[in-house]
Amino acid sequence: MKFGNQNNFSTNFMQNSMLVKLIYANLVLFVAIKLLLVLFMLFVSGSSPDQWALEWLAVPSDLSKLIFKPWTLITYMFLHLDFFHLLSNMVWLYFLGTLFVQFLGERKLYTVYIAGGIAGALLYILFFNIFPVFETVNSSAVALGASASVMAVVAGVGTYSPNYTIRLIFLGEVKLKYIAIAWFVIDVLSISNSNSGGHIAHIGGAALGFYFAKQWAKGKDITAWVSKISDFALALVKPGTKRKMKVKYKRPSTSNYEYNGRKKEEQAEIDTILDKISRSGYDSLSKKEKEILFKASGK
Repeated sequence: MKFGNQNNFSTNFMQNSMLVKLIYANLVLFVAIKLLLVLFMLFVSGSSPDQWALEWLAVPSDLSKLIFKPWTLITYMFLHLDFFHLLSNMVWLYFLGTLFVQFLGERKLYTVYIAGGIAGALLYILFFNIFPVFETVNSSAVALGASASVMAVVAGVGTYSPNYTIRLIFLGEVKLKYIAIAWFVIDVLSISNSNSGGHIAHIGGAALGFYFAKQWAKGKDITAWVSKISDFALALVKPGTKRKMKVKYKRPSTSNYEYNGRKKEEQAEIDTILDKISRSGYDSLSKKEKEILFKASGK
């Protein structure tokens, strides 16, 4: 990477990994709202940026409001008004997102984050409009935060590589599957608490992450629609921007039999590496095996 006068936040942002971009997006929105709060205070404004954000960026459970603010299904998953809420979500996203990228690739981190957030919002809206207990608060309830998206990432990597072990402070070595299960159980048991909508959204994100990993292991990508919509939206915003090139692999003058045989050998090699991870963890891989897995995850 070269640094010079042309270097700015925008170019740095585009050159960073998808994990860093997601963290930046959450952080920038939080800082922008807090800076606006200072300006509003200095000019003694009667309105509040926090209230504006809740009104226009948080996702409402009331369908009569949601229909006029459909974009909130996306914006809510980047919105935090409390610093410790932001910090806890970004710490989990960073550490578990790093593992997710190692096993499943950067592009899938983005699609699972977005799809998990939407799944969480939809489950939250469904519960608040079906169950009578939420009837009195449905008209004013809103959801915000990246927790559902982060939970999708945690459940996704925990399901895809359940026996991978990480070291946690005070707990020692813990397998990913136990972290995902514990978080899910806590959310289920916490629905009766004050933040019912948040915990319901977490469950929706976890369900999406779990289902994604199960289908991905079968060669199916249930989040491919996120990439298609994102590419379409980018083309609308920047008409001059070329769509991302689709790479097609041309077979050199070899027969279908030879090509299929080579692909089967490659898949068998990947399966062997994944089995080794399940048994002994990622650290047990050799440098060559890690390189093979990294190249495969980026395809």
